Amino acid sequence: MKELVYHRQLLPSLERFHDREMIIDGDYRSTHGEHVERVFRLAHALKHDLGVERADRFAVMTLNGHQYLEQYHAAFLGAGIINPLNLRLAPVELEYILFDSGARVVFVDAWFANVIDQVKTAAGVETVVLVGEGDAPHDVKYEDLIAAGAATVPDEPEEDDPVILMYTGGTTGLPKGVLLDQRAEMLNLYHALMQWHFDETDVYLHQTPMFHAASMGGVLGIPAAGSTSTFIPLFNPEQVLDVIARDGVTTTVMVPTMIGMLLQHPSFSPEKLASLRTLTYGASPMPVALLEQLLALYPDLGLYQGYGMTESSALLTSLGPREHREGGPLLRSAGRALRGVTVSIQDEEGNVVAPGETGEVCARGGMYMREYWNKPEATAEAFRGGWYHTGDAGYLDDHGYLFLVDRVKDMIVTGGENVYSVEVENAIATYPGVAQVAVIGIPSEQWGEAVHAIVVPAEGTTLTEDEIVAHAKERIAGYKVPKSVEFRTDPLPLSGAMKILKRDLRAPYWEGQDRGVG
Repeated sequence: MKELVYHRQLLPSLERFHDREMIIDGDYRSTHGEHVERVFRLAHALKHDLGVERADRFAVMTLNGHQYLEQYHAAFLGAGIINPLNLRLAPVELEYILFDSGARVVFVDAWFANVIDQVKTAAGVETVVLVGEGDAPHDVKYEDLIAAGAATVPDEPEEDDPVILMYTGGTTGLPKGVLLDQRAEMLNLYHALMQWHFDETDVYLHQTPMFHAASMGGVLGIPAAGSTSTFIPLFNPEQVLDVIARDGVTTTVMVPTMIGMLLQHPSFSPEKLASLRTLTYGASPMPVALLEQLLALYPDLGLYQGYGMTESSALLTSLGPREHREGGPLLRSAGRALRGVTVSIQDEEGNVVAPGETGEVCARGGMYMREYWNKPEATAEAFRGGWYHTGDAGYLDDHGYLFLVDRVKDMIVTGGENVYSVEVENAIATYPGVAQVAVIGIPSEQWGEAVHAIVVPAEGTTLTEDEIVAHAKERIAGYKVPKSVEFRTDPLPLSGAMKILKRDLRAPYWEGQDRGVG
């Protein structure tokens, strides 16, 4: 008897909370019953009006909003495999992904309709559905599609039916499509709900991009708990502050860059975030200085860190509120493996190393992807030895806490010594007036690679290289201290998931040279 399908989460919630408000999206409001009826209609119309079958892919390229949630839920009720598209993709990347996925239907809004129109023919797209209003190229309007569908409950999918095809960022080479099935996503949801606890009194803010795996807890867990969802189309610090205060937001997910931008914004005041009961962060390392500022401002806030990746349906480990309040070394930890997940640290030969030794973070569990789409060799390489190899460097302590030291590709090898960029960034970030910092390796005849820091000072602040270097020397070993410091006035380049794009920062320095890692 099957259980690990989303019908078993969303439909019981519908029965319990049918008339309770579920969606706040600007001026748009809907109850659980109204939301799920629209999902049923969309699922029906995808099949009967657009010819999308359960194993077919359909793509989405829109800003955050209630329609995006409807499209996810239609897919999870068996209407097709959703292919969420990164909003920062260039046309050539979009063309590749759409052609590779075989998506014949694409949902767009007016912001992205023109770029999809550019690649539509070459990518093999047959139907473009326009979400919302606007003068933009399209074949069908979203609301017309909803109106055409019948409000009937779709047949349950099987646990091993694929449901998401989510492409990774493609840090080296072309993006890879991560194929995830119902079972993996539902196990990930169970793992999360054993650590995070939501109920019908929660109000969740979708502010991380909904194309990203970090949003999946909000996409699946919040509706299943009977909670309310509110949205901002695209991250904007001032709008986040306003919406949290206006809608009484109790819980949300942010990456550290977003948190830093929020706390540094001119309109920030502590009371604007007073309704928050829990805040989850992840996706990139959290500077300890920023974390300590947050803990001091909100002593009653339940802070969670989540660590994972697209391939694991999002989550592997978590650091909870108790550990955050204990402070000390645990603030640098990514927490312990969630129940049902096993984490190990392995050397280059695949041997598990002792606690305290650094190696590659590897994991296994039932929530992993089925495969990289159309890439059997890459799939086999990722799962070699029966473990998923994350590409992250880290170590486990004696109590099973995971400490991430860097992405393997971001590690700097200088004079034969390994320098982890995150450690150097944490040291520099504690200096007053540092708004953003990224540390990369640049070519050096003497050292092979030299540690180079790129710093964005806070507005109205002037910093010098000597200040940064002297501050770092007090906190880290001499060979880790930057050999050079570069100052920029513009913010550092960010991915669609708000991570600093170190590959873009490295590129000018390594043009025409082989660095040896991705």
